[in-house]
Amino acid sequence: MKVAIIKYNAGNIMSVEFALKRLGIDCEVTDNFEKINKSDKVIFPGVGEATSTMSYLKEKKLDNLIKDLKQPVLGICLGLQLMCSHSEEGNVNCLGIFQEKVKRFEPKLKVPHIGWNTISNLKSKLFSTELENQFVYFDHSYYVESGINTIATTEYIVPFSASLHKNNFYATQFHPEKSGDVGEKILKNFVNI
Repeated sequence: MKVAIIKYNAGNIMSVEFALKRLGIDCEVTDNFEKINKSDKVIFPGVGEATSTMSYLKEKKLDNLIKDLKQPVLGICLGLQLMCSHSEEGNVNCLGIFQEKVKRFEPKLKVPHIGWNTISNLKSKLFSTELENQFVYFDHSYYVESGINTIATTEYIVPFSASLHKNNFYATQFHPEKSGDVGEKILKNFVNI
């Protein structure tokens, strides 16, 4: 079992790598197309800004690579947002894997949303039943409303998608690599899909 972590200008790549290595999972941070295509699983992490990141992905042709992957793919945080059709952050078109759109939180409470929230309405192999209503760690200013691809929900200012799934593509708005034992279970579940 080999997991490729897509290397690009994202801020949480090392923490994802360390989390997988703590679990004994063989992983490699790479932007090599052949290595990514030949891996058993792919993780598309992300901390950053949508417009500049989409420009970077297009420049390196990683946008088409990601969309064409056939093995299970897990997007994390900005990775989830970039897998959607459009983001209000910089008014940019994204990868379009999910039809949902990314919106900015209205600042009724503190934005960005940073901290621990429970996830519920779990509907995927990514989540085992004991994870219902467990706490995970979020750090974001933009969100995706609940839609046809939503497989977990949470609430901050408004209810929103904590996780999405379509075909071989999975994504979490929260950071499993920073979510303790619960996050470790989710990463293990992904690797076992």
